[in-house]
Amino acid sequence: MNHLSGSNLYLALLHYPVKNKDGKAIASAVTSIDLHDIARAARTYGVGGFYVVTPLEDQREFAGKIINHWIGGAGATYNPDRKEALSLISLKDDLEKVTDEIRAIEDRQVSIVVTSAQGAPGQLGFGEFKKALKYGNGVYLLALGTAWGLSEQFMAAADYRLAPITGKTDYNHLSVRSAASIILDRLLAGDIE
Repeated sequence: MNHLSGSNLYLALLHYPVKNKDGKAIASAVTSIDLHDIARAARTYGVGGFYVVTPLEDQREFAGKIINHWIGGAGATYNPDRKEALSLISLKDDLEKVTDEIRAIEDRQVSIVVTSAQGAPGQLGFGEFKKALKYGNGVYLLALGTAWGLSEQFMAAADYRLAPITGKTDYNHLSVRSAASIILDRLLAGDIE
């Protein structure tokens, strides 16, 4: 994985512990489109690194084949921009290994920020988080959930819970790759003048 220096925000796409539609904790499958699209957004907005976390060995192997094709295989020559984006991805089997690696890179504690389509008391607003990223000295790992979202137990243990993305309707079921792009734009894009 290539690390982008100068960023205090990292991303983790979690495939466990996430929920199924009945609210039970499961491990979900890795999808190629999530890898491509979130990596491209992460590179565009200058995220420090992008971690894909799954305890399932076959899913890490699947993701590794995709990544290797684009950063070292024929895909690297065919599309150098895609190579640059997918070079940000690191595969891990649990989140503790992610936070250990970031802590080693940054030599600081890492605060975990979780996302959800549902609001909660005490949630962190986008403006507040953007200011912390811009003016603070903390290091943050933004955890995105696949399937039906991060497990409640995991979210309860996080340092912060980011406010949900809301649109103009009561429909709120974005793909994780769409949500990642919107969140990164709200947090890291320049101010509108």
